[in-house]
Amino acid sequence: MRNHLIDVSLALAVGGLLVYSGVEGIRHPPLWPVAVGVVVVSLLLRRRFPLIASLATTTATLFTPLTLFAPFFTIYTVAAQRGPKWPTWVSVVALLAVLLGFVRPDDAEGWMVIGVWVVLTVIVPVLAGLWMYQRAVLLDALRDRADQAERERDLLAERAVTAERRRIAREMHDVVAHRVSIVALQAGALSVRAPDEATGQLAEVIRESSSAALNELRDILQVLREEGTEPRALPAPALSGVRQLTEDLSAAGSRVRAELPDPLPQVPDPVGRAAYRIVQEALTNAAKHAPGTPIDVRLGSAGEGLVVEVANPLAGSSGLPGAGYGVIGMRERVTLAGGSLRAGPDGAGNYRVRAVFPPGGDTQC
Repeated sequence: MRNHLIDVSLALAVGGLLVYSGVEGIRHPPLWPVAVGVVVVSLLLRRRFPLIASLATTTATLFTPLTLFAPFFTIYTVAAQRGPKWPTWVSVVALLAVLLGFVRPDDAEGWMVIGVWVVLTVIVPVLAGLWMYQRAVLLDALRDRADQAERERDLLAERAVTAERRRIAREMHDVVAHRVSIVALQAGALSVRAPDEATGQLAEVIRESSSAALNELRDILQVLREEGTEPRALPAPALSGVRQLTEDLSAAGSRVRAELPDPLPQVPDPVGRAAYRIVQEALTNAAKHAPGTPIDVRLGSAGEGLVVEVANPLAGSSGLPGAGYGVIGMRERVTLAGGSLRAGPDGAGNYRVRAVFPPGGDTQC
């Protein structure tokens, strides 16, 4: 748009100047209005047809010398767009031929004038145009080099991510998967050789849970081994899986009291996933830090939103040490789903996790 305005302004200025010269009584050849029109059109179209515009303005000077300054702009455009190639030299030769035709061989003063015009209308615009051409070539080369460097950085980063994922997958396979497999095998053997039915049932629950964990771990390892920075997504849990979580923990010997509406409330998928993970983490923490205590799980509503509560009596001493990342992870999940979380003693002797999700939730998780 800016270049178009420049071309229009230049064409109007040159055309107006030439018309003014005719009004002032300067004598011109009969076809000088045609020359003015050619110059104006050439200046308007010089960026689209640089060589044609240059030859046209050069030809126009044959009708009236007042158009001699017009080739300055068109030759500059040819040199700036085409560089040191044949269109530029054709334009230069054509204009030189016209300029030399204006002077007689024995006219010394005329040769001096022509020399000045050659400098002004040929040498200066050609040098300026070639400088702009080389500048554009250099900028393009720098942009290409920057793009190439960015692509190489992205490739190196992708390779680093892939290598790190594979390293993590190897460690998980060699350590975690191995130990979970041993647990599943030992639980299976115990369920067969159990001295009583209760022990056998408990061993079978342990075997099933460890086998399920091993299958999920295999899925995770497969994702970690995949190429690219955007691996496929794992099967996402939903709110409907909360009931199975409570049943599995009850089968493992914990006292879980679940207050779940039937049917479960309809919530967006991000909210359902977050609620499932909150219950899963809270049940794990309760079984780990307060073993043997009853655990209450409740899903309710707050207006049209969802409330998730998991509570258990505070234990005198922790069954297993914790790193403190569980609550941080729960809070991040709830925040991404547009909700809020409170976790800690409730003043009534219980440790309570309460997550509230507003109607609709968010879609970030």
